[in-house]
Amino acid sequence: MALPLTLYQLSAQPITPESFAPFGQVIFPSADEAPFGPADAQLKLDAGIPRFYIMTLMNRGMQFRTITQHRRCTQCLGALEGKDWVIGVAPPGAAEQPNPQDIRAFHIPGNCFIKLEVGTWHGGPYFEHPAVSFYNLELSDTNITDHHTCNLAQEFGLEFEIVNG
Repeated sequence: MALPLTLYQLSAQPITPESFAPFGQVIFPSADEAPFGPADAQLKLDAGIPRFYIMTLMNRGMQFRTITQHRRCTQCLGALEGKDWVIGVAPPGAAEQPNPQDIRAFHIPGNCFIKLEVGTWHGGPYFEHPAVSFYNLELSDTNITDHHTCNLAQEFGLEFEIVNG
């Protein structure tokens, strides 16, 4: 028997390095020839062959019923053409499902990208543009062997909608 579905609205907060720290990193532009440091993406891609590619996503609305994590690698996402977008996230964890009360939403401007920490739960990217191309850095087999999804509707009777804060 399916649980009755409750729509929960998440206000997308502006992303800052401090607010996003429990989930990963925000990477903003740096000066040319700046040395490697803590403001650069701290990657974990040693469990396979890294894959860096561009994916084009069509507008799928701002609602999600599932949330996914990757347990073997970090993942970097950034929009091309300066387009803004939002993402729902929950802190990394070894559990088979996140705590729905820990899910947050962030608005990401088109002048930066995010690095999701290993195990960070994420729903999205979402956006209001007709389509957005994103660059994505993960492992070549992430979507086959390291794609752990929790169905929030089935497990908790929840659907999340991201609204601009």
